[in-house]
Amino acid sequence: MAVPKSDANENEISRDRLAELLNEDLSREYQAIIAYVVYSQVLTGAQYMDIADQLEIHAKQELDHALIISRQIDYLGKMPTVTPKPVRTSKNAEDMLRYDLDQENETIRNYRDRIRQCETLGEYAMAEQIRQILVQEQDHQIDLARWSPRTHPAQAPVTQLAAPSRLDRGVVQMRPEVARRKR
Repeated sequence: MAVPKSDANENEISRDRLAELLNEDLSREYQAIIAYVVYSQVLTGAQYMDIADQLEIHAKQELDHALIISRQIDYLGKMPTVTPKPVRTSKNAEDMLRYDLDQENETIRNYRDRIRQCETLGEYAMAEQIRQILVQEQDHQIDLARWSPRTHPAQAPVTQLAAPSRLDRGVVQMRPEVARRKR
């Protein structure tokens, strides 16, 4: 039986395509830097002071990620992008934390794909560097889920918080039933 063309192409990766995808990841890292810097400064109230301090730390870690991804794009012979993805803002602290969690979930899904793609191309050192970024991104994800009044890591299924397997694409989600109980 023939494999549909779209399915076959989905698994194919080239060095040029990897560089394009890494540039998308780099735009997402810029987005995270901006979001964490802004959110850390505008969160108000005693309950958010420790969180704001942690967001400053996250911003610095995201800058480190951007530098690593930029280096990999250059290694692949392409120019790193200079444009961030749009940053969502709100006057509501809970919304800002949810936006951050959504962004971290997307980033984690993409980095898991990137690791597989690097390994397909035999770029094992690049895959390792992205794995190290992924570890920090998952720490950010867990922090954001913990801080959110709608989701707490203890309420998420264990498989969603465990280290990713090769096939695991699950992420911590805002759980609507938890939000309803809080009202």
